[in-house]
Amino acid sequence: MTESDFAVLPLSARRQERARELEQLLESTASLARRLLADEDLPGDPDLRDPAQLARRLDLTLRNDGQPIDAVLARLHEVLRATPSSSSWRFVNQLFGGREPVATAAEMLAVVPNVSMYTLKAAGAQILVERELLRHMATKAGFAGSDDSAGSAGSEGCFTPGGSSANLVALLLARNAAAPESRDQGMPGTKLVLYTSAEGHYSISKNAGIVGIGRLGVRKVPTDSAGRMDVGALARLLDEDRAQGFHPMQINATAGTTVRGAFDPIRAIAALARQHGVWLHVDGALGGSLVLCPARRDLVDGVELADSFSWDPHKMMGVPLQCSVLLVARRGALTGSLDETAEYLFQADDDDLNPGHRSIQCGRRNDALKLWAAWLRLGDRGWDERIQRQLGLARLAASKIAADPAFELLEPPPSINVCFEVRGHASAAICDWLDREGRLKIGYGTVRGRQAIRLVCVNPDLDETDLDAILAEIKTAARAGGEVSS
Repeated sequence: MTESDFAVLPLSARRQERARELEQLLESTASLARRLLADEDLPGDPDLRDPAQLARRLDLTLRNDGQPIDAVLARLHEVLRATPSSSSWRFVNQLFGGREPVATAAEMLAVVPNVSMYTLKAAGAQILVERELLRHMATKAGFAGSDDSAGSAGSEGCFTPGGSSANLVALLLARNAAAPESRDQGMPGTKLVLYTSAEGHYSISKNAGIVGIGRLGVRKVPTDSAGRMDVGALARLLDEDRAQGFHPMQINATAGTTVRGAFDPIRAIAALARQHGVWLHVDGALGGSLVLCPARRDLVDGVELADSFSWDPHKMMGVPLQCSVLLVARRGALTGSLDETAEYLFQADDDDLNPGHRSIQCGRRNDALKLWAAWLRLGDRGWDERIQRQLGLARLAASKIAADPAFELLEPPPSINVCFEVRGHASAAICDWLDREGRLKIGYGTVRGRQAIRLVCVNPDLDETDLDAILAEIKTAARAGGEVSS
């Protein structure tokens, strides 16, 4: 078939107009992005911290009549200027921060074709991009059979809208493995329970309520002094529950807890999971990327023994939100729990090329292209270097805090989270003052019963000067607004 065999239709007048409008907007958007980048390190306006005042200033009201493009762009600029930038040195609040430029560009380009990732027919080459990513990531996790380029044996995976959703799908798989009838018949009379660290993510309890286990079916396993799951306590809980007629169905091991960045001992937990026939899920939303760092892969030792593994490239890998993956060790588990017949959707190609069979979603945005572009740019070695720098920044921050008599470092950082106090001042009051004044986005959490400031060193573009500025801002807040702790 030659090019002349295809009918080439001229653009209609309306399509031409819409194309010109998009071209104009793309040029204007580039200019707007440059202005935002130039300003992203500026302090926030304290007057705009109040949501009522912010809404009045921005005038977000939607009306009957539309506005010219220039007016829309001006309003966009106003709203974006009032939005914190997670790539600023002033943003050390969440477990994401910084950016990989090529991933940002790929994210912007992905919306031009604007495909949904359920079938090869609808998304074309993007399905192959996603498949290659899942194959390569599974190989890095050490899942058996994941080196098959066609993805026809061994492990499988899916992209999800965030780590909480990845954990939800993993819990659903574990439930169906423990109670195969539950997908069709529901769960009357079952006594399924699951186990997670007392410092694990809140999504575990939330998801238990969603899939019918119930939040009371979640056992919060005590942690050791370093914030890791106590394997001895886990073993006792498993034995006690079985003796009382409960059915253990999943153990959730955390690779990088939210506050302390601690890593549960996966290999020891895996031995208990196999002994009791329980599904082992590793929540690696934060720390899963350590599989790409040979020097510190010991932190996720044993992940290859898991039944499922969640991993958020939008955290330590700096890929734009959202980008989350669930990897499953045994092929067929996702399809067995999520597939439904839909003739109007799945009309062509093998099931392997139609990831809608393995997804909790129908319509799904393209989160693969940006990660693939970043991986092309950096390669495995580049990710390793990025992660090494993040870990090094955390060590540097910890050393500065430990050397300063104004601070108290509560523990050496297990990974990229640095937890400390300002002596004589309440951590919550300091963080709240910094937020109100627009000086710094930083949060707090509990470490061994003490309320600690949590500095997240996830942005590898920070340097020693930035760390010094962050600590100086915290001292200013302590003097100005930090209440004396009891």
